[in-house]
Amino acid sequence: MTNSNSKVVPGAREALNKFKYEVASEVGVNLKDGYNGNISARDAGRIGGNMVRKLIQQAESQMK
Repeated sequence: MTNSNSKVVPGAREALNKFKYEVASEVGVNLKDGYNGNISARDAGRIGGNMVRKLIQQAESQMK
C-alpha cells in the first residue's frame, strides 16, 4: 500500500498551486501566499470548481 501523500508526479503540487492562484485571479478571489483559511466556502468552491472544469476541458481536448 502506498502513502496517499507520496508524490506520484514530481512538481505536480507546485504546478497545481500555481494553477490555483491563476484560477482565483480569474474568478476575482484574492489569495495570499500561505494559509487562506479566511476565504468563504463559496469562494473556495468557485476556485476548486473552476480548476476541475478547466482540467476536464484540457483532458477532453487531448483525447480528440
